[in-house]
Amino acid sequence: MKTKKKIDFSKVKPEEMTKYEIAKELGLFDKVMKDGWGALSAKETGRIGGMVTKRRKDLKEVKEQK
Repeated sequence: MKTKKKIDFSKVKPEEMTKYEIAKELGLFDKVMKDGWGALSAKETGRIGGMVTKRRKDLKEVKEQK
């Protein structure tokens, strides 16, 4: 059985941190921390990816308005 190494969130890139934040919002954070990203279904992964894309787009629009 593989042992998961602990994630040091202070060293996680902002782009990667967004994925963890969205997983937490969707109630998938515990599943990701226990079994890794590969444990998510295609539907769950797609939902996270869609939300990441939307946030990036929203941030880009905000920066362009300044």
